[in-house]
Amino acid sequence: MTRSALLYGLAAAAANVLGAVAVTVRATWSLRALDALLSFAAGFLISVSLLDLLPDSIAYAGPVAPVIALGAFVLVHLTQHTLGRHFHFGEETHDVSELVSNSALVGLLMHTFVDGVAVASGLRVGMGLGALVFIAVLLHKFPEGLAISSLFLAAGARRSRAVLAAGALGASTLLGVVLTDQLPLLRHYGLAVSAGVTLYVAASNLVPELQDRPGARIPLSFVAGCGMYLAARSVALA
Repeated sequence: MTRSALLYGLAAAAANVLGAVAVTVRATWSLRALDALLSFAAGFLISVSLLDLLPDSIAYAGPVAPVIALGAFVLVHLTQHTLGRHFHFGEETHDVSELVSNSALVGLLMHTFVDGVAVASGLRVGMGLGALVFIAVLLHKFPEGLAISSLFLAAGARRSRAVLAAGALGASTLLGVVLTDQLPLLRHYGLAVSAGVTLYVAASNLVPELQDRPGARIPLSFVAGCGMYLAARSVALA
């Protein structure tokens, strides 16, 4: 495992915890700004998945890569709709049961594990792609930590437990980083798995979350995310 992979993993994990702290200390933030960030992240994530993760996975693993990406997409879809179907990116304002909060956490652990796999796999291709994947992961880590911690608080958990839930997501990300270099299966197919899960998070979690928001701000933020990825890509992969 490279030092860069470990540092990127630690930074991503810290962003999960930072999101939880923002909720537990009752910090105020703009919901409009959070929505714009999520929309921007969706555009960035879809771009990295379609323009780099999927093509590079085919170059690295061959024709089976798209099949693996599809399998990862389907698996996380099934997980989200059985274990984490009540989870959404944003602060939970309704009372929920402890079962719901724990189920959402379990469902997200797979997703955050693949975040780590994506970062480590991108770095195996090159520092440029690794940096782009890290940015894509980082963009949704704060909202993710905010969301899971607020879900735990809505279920009646103490603040310390809400922060620990976000910490578990961060630890899962670090585990994904570490195991990618240790397990041959992840070394070979990690890019394909990352492509499928990243595409799911953007297209099935983030985009539907924001479709009912009025005005042009959300679609423009999405387009800006795509445009920013293209601009960053032209520099990082030059």
